[in-house]
Amino acid sequence: MKIHALAQRTGLTAPTIRFYEKEGLLDERHVRRGENNYRDYCEEAVEHLRMIKKIQAVGFSIAELKELTQADAAKALPLSRIVELLRQKIQEIGRKQDELEQVQTHLKRMLTNNLALMDAEEKGNR
Repeated sequence: MKIHALAQRTGLTAPTIRFYEKEGLLDERHVRRGENNYRDYCEEAVEHLRMIKKIQAVGFSIAELKELTQADAAKALPLSRIVELLRQKIQEIGRKQDELEQVQTHLKRMLTNNLALMDAEEKGNR
């Protein structure tokens, strides 16, 4: 598939996809160049890019993504380093979940208070 179709299916822009390719996050498993030098992406690229988006959303940087994906492909990163990186990210995600729960609790309190005010106003207007 061409880059425009890949962009539509992943929700990414063509420049972002090209950037990921330049950074080594998409490789020959995901994209091939035709005789006309156009990129041709395989179906696996769709899922790979969706996973990259999800991983970035939970806090992985491009550098961390590159380190993990390149090391995984080359089997170059020591297992202890992979475990360390994954543990760090799991802890970060846990902290973010805690923060989100605190914000959600606060918003629920605000909603409850505002609903009570609305109810009181409606009773006062009767």
